[in-house]
Amino acid sequence: MDWNDLRYFLAVARTGSLTLASSNLGASQSTVSRRIAELEKSIGASLFRRHQTGYFLTDTGQEVLRHAELVEDSVMALERAAAGLDRSPVGTVRLATSDNLATDLVIPALPAFRERYPGICLEILTSTATAELERREADIALRVVRPLRGNLKIRRVGHMTYSVYGSRDYVERHPAQSGEPLGGRYAIAWDASHAHLPAATWLAREHPGCRIAMITTSLATQIAAVRAGLGLAVIPDFLTVNEDFVRVIPPERMFSAEVWLVTHADLAASARIRALADFLCVEVMQRNRDLRLPELA
Repeated sequence: MDWNDLRYFLAVARTGSLTLASSNLGASQSTVSRRIAELEKSIGASLFRRHQTGYFLTDTGQEVLRHAELVEDSVMALERAAAGLDRSPVGTVRLATSDNLATDLVIPALPAFRERYPGICLEILTSTATAELERREADIALRVVRPLRGNLKIRRVGHMTYSVYGSRDYVERHPAQSGEPLGGRYAIAWDASHAHLPAATWLAREHPGCRIAMITTSLATQIAAVRAGLGLAVIPDFLTVNEDFVRVIPPERMFSAEVWLVTHADLAASARIRALADFLCVEVMQRNRDLRLPELA
């Protein structure tokens, strides 16, 4: 049995879609379909029920899924162990982080990193979704939500404060009512799939009845909406330095979030992983006065 056939099988089983699986794998739908058919032929049983709404596992498929995930765990562990053996900072490193941390913090600092480590190719995966370090979806992650499970090495590398902001024009045209900062005003909010984020949980907890003008899936679109005068939004303070925004609720009345640098424990000794981790900690986070840890300020 070919491990690559199991990879294709796992992708279809997890997405329930040939289209999504082929996109995730970077392969054509015909290739994915062919590899699934070859796996079914080698096993001698159907693994999926094909339906116009998607691919559904048969009983045999459910059993194969259980074993395939055990194989995958073993292969991933081997890959992590091999990657952790390197002693020189050369190769590809996959960093998972959010759009705003990538565009406003990491990428502007990369010329210095490239000059120092020309042998490292950095692959940046931007999403608010948590990349699975256990499955090598990324090698290292910069997050504002601390992971709670997994064989991970976690470092607290930054401290991020938040405020509620509006454009100067919007705040002047919509004065607060009844002594409430959000009274008579609209808010820009996160969608349900991002309800776990600190800004989303704060807004839902502190202002559950506020009027919503727009729901978005990224901080960049929220900032653009505030800039356009559509309403107020919870924004990290370091992102508003060059904006003509007005603080409606200051950070002292808000919340703050820690920034965590996360790597898989098996990769902690890797020279290229360590090089990026140390660079992000010292050159990116601690050199930014709005993000450095309070004890180092």
